[in-house]
Amino acid sequence: MIPDANAAVHAVYSSDWGRIVATLIRSFGDFDVAEEAAQEAFAAAVDQWRESGVPDSPPAWIIQTARHKAIDRIRHQTRLKEKVESYAASGLIQTIEEPNYDASEIPDDRLRLIFTCCHPALALEAQVALTLRTLGGLDTDEIARAFLVPAATMAQRLVRAKRKIRDAGIPYSVPDTNDMPARLDAVLTVIYLIFNEGYAPTQGGLPVRTDLCAEAIRLGRLLRILMAPQPPSEVTALVALMLLHDSRREARLDEFGDLVVLEEQDRSRWDQRQIDEALPLVDEALGSEDGPFALQAAISAVHCRAKRAQDTDWPQIVRLYDLLERVQPSPIVSLNRAVAVALVDGPQPALALIDALAATGDLDGYHLLHAARADLLRRLGSKVEAAESYARALALVTNDSERRFLERRLREVQSSAG
Repeated sequence: MIPDANAAVHAVYSSDWGRIVATLIRSFGDFDVAEEAAQEAFAAAVDQWRESGVPDSPPAWIIQTARHKAIDRIRHQTRLKEKVESYAASGLIQTIEEPNYDASEIPDDRLRLIFTCCHPALALEAQVALTLRTLGGLDTDEIARAFLVPAATMAQRLVRAKRKIRDAGIPYSVPDTNDMPARLDAVLTVIYLIFNEGYAPTQGGLPVRTDLCAEAIRLGRLLRILMAPQPPSEVTALVALMLLHDSRREARLDEFGDLVVLEEQDRSRWDQRQIDEALPLVDEALGSEDGPFALQAAISAVHCRAKRAQDTDWPQIVRLYDLLERVQPSPIVSLNRAVAVALVDGPQPALALIDALAATGDLDGYHLLHAARADLLRRLGSKVEAAESYARALALVTNDSERRFLERRLREVQSSAG
């Protein structure tokens, strides 16, 4: 029996889009050609696999088909001779080899792609957005939501970034050790945003995209190996942070796929193997000048060391957020700190912090600001105001499991208020 072609194509897209596009960019040196050829190959796979069956190596089939479509596309472009000569002179067209899916390969096509996208000639926002698009396979709307900007703005950034890489002849390679620190912050940001999109997808019915979580953790580990024997502490911290977050994945949702908040999670379902791997990395990363990922990993470690929710050292978490606000001030860090303050000093002081944050307008389009405010108002017994904030959060949320959670909370406060 021939396996379902649509399901097979979806599975390959979810797990291998970044690898396929990275391989094609290495071969042709053009982001647009690579992405368009990959999309055409996936479309062709739906029809051909339905007729002939799913091949033994679906990613290799997609790459081979995309190669042919890319070559056809180049051949049909005007001024083909000039374009081919330009590619040959730049060394961008190379002998195309079968893709290597060995996760231990160093350097890796996906790391080449990350460092190409994170070249200092590009603005930081463009670096992150371009890598999320080409490596993570996220569409423009998803990336725009991650940055809290309009989709049209993000689309313009992507176009400008690709043009800059092409026009400046930015090489598709992992930089020398001396050049790597200049790009490291953006690379780490990219990896963490990929993880976050998997851990809490910005939209759609999937509560968790385990493929993106696994890819981000793999890339973090790979980067740490690449920068051995003394990887920067922030690289180690990022790996630890992702492992600690991911260790709680199975407890974050109930049997119906609905969200379970941290204090209500069954901690016996946390992945102790990942926690045991991550905690020594947290200790290794912490030092005299802790970076933002080290501090976030330390916060997550406090949660994971507590056997019960009531055992959590919330004063320590507030102290760590105080440090994080100084190292990396941002409205979201301030929001998270306010939530921690509520567990130490009660909801009223925390509400004052969130109201002050809301007054700036920086997070007005961020559903978690309104959800956090609603929860504090609920705890204070202000049910009508809580319902208003829950309604505002519901108008902004795009993830189905989060929406169901907020709807349940809204019903609870409405019924008690009535």
